[in-house]
Amino acid sequence: MKKILPFFSYLFHPIFIPLLGTVFYVLLEARYFTFPQYFILFLQIIIITFLLPIAFFYLLRTFGKIESVMLSDISQRKIPLLMQLMLFGVLIEKSITVDRFPSLYFFFVGGFLSTAFAFLLLYAKFKASIHMIGISSLTVFIIGLSIHNQINTINTVTFFVVMNGLVASSRLVMNAHSNKELLVGFLCGLVPQSALLYFWL
Repeated sequence: MKKILPFFSYLFHPIFIPLLGTVFYVLLEARYFTFPQYFILFLQIIIITFLLPIAFFYLLRTFGKIESVMLSDISQRKIPLLMQLMLFGVLIEKSITVDRFPSLYFFFVGGFLSTAFAFLLLYAKFKASIHMIGISSLTVFIIGLSIHNQINTINTVTFFVVMNGLVASSRLVMNAHSNKELLVGFLCGLVPQSALLYFWL
């Protein structure tokens, strides 16, 4: 089991969460968009939340600012998280606006707030689990979409609740976090998303 668990850290790496959230938005949201609109939406998400962070990662690695994609050291997290905040800011200001994609907009606002909390905690020498922030945020968003559109997604929700546990276990097995860091990460993802449900449910 210890050999299998690390797989979940890579499968649900935080870099995949924005894209997964967008996929579930398209699958569960009752609003209709044309193919070009879907294409532009996914293109923006992939460029801003996936390709640019990867480019920044390799740039920072080249200059010796970070060692691995897991960002295990506190000192190595500040620049990537600050860059993530900037990219989320661009996304919710210019691309995923509240008038065009209301629920998805608040998903990314929640992601911005969660990232801000994780960034601020670094100055207290505390390393909140970004993996738990991502998976808990996504779980709440899926629950919100199912309630908003009155769709029964109990199997999907159950799956992601289990994934929360498996991701947490994988981080423990990999000695990446303590129980406290996992719990705080979970809450940093859960609380903003849950609070923002008020504005779009």
